[in-house]
Amino acid sequence: MKLPLFLKWLLLSSLVIALDLYTKHLVLQAFAYGDHLTITSYFDLVRFHNEGAAFSFLADAGGWQKHFFSAVAMIASAVMIYLLYKSPAQKLYALGLSLVLAGALGNLYDRVTLGYVVDFLFFHYEDYYWPAFNVADSAICVGVALLLIDSFRPSRRPS
Repeated sequence: MKLPLFLKWLLLSSLVIALDLYTKHLVLQAFAYGDHLTITSYFDLVRFHNEGAAFSFLADAGGWQKHFFSAVAMIASAVMIYLLYKSPAQKLYALGLSLVLAGALGNLYDRVTLGYVVDFLFFHYEDYYWPAFNVADSAICVGVALLLIDSFRPSRRPS
């Protein structure tokens, strides 16, 4: 049985979600909150908790942000699933949507089950530090980049 293209994109999202949740599980098992393991002079594995959005935006907002970001993630995920259903043959667009969807759902799972998002990839150079992130955040960034690239491509719709 041949899988419809739409379901293949959802399968890709599911695989990225599984990778995200598995890596976070490993970090939760191996590290206490705040632990650092230096890998190179510019990269550490850490265990941080992000109660806000990107770059800990609104992390100290008192708790309402968890519900707000969860609702936004659910609505955005429903929209992305609809868009994937409508345009599964537009490969770059669908790949971008699949990755953003996976990232949104991976982080949503953390917010709902833990109350925060687990971040563990930590890059730095001398006294300059990039905020810690995770596989879901990476998927969102790559997915958004692909969507931006796709937006500059000529439209395939009839004029």
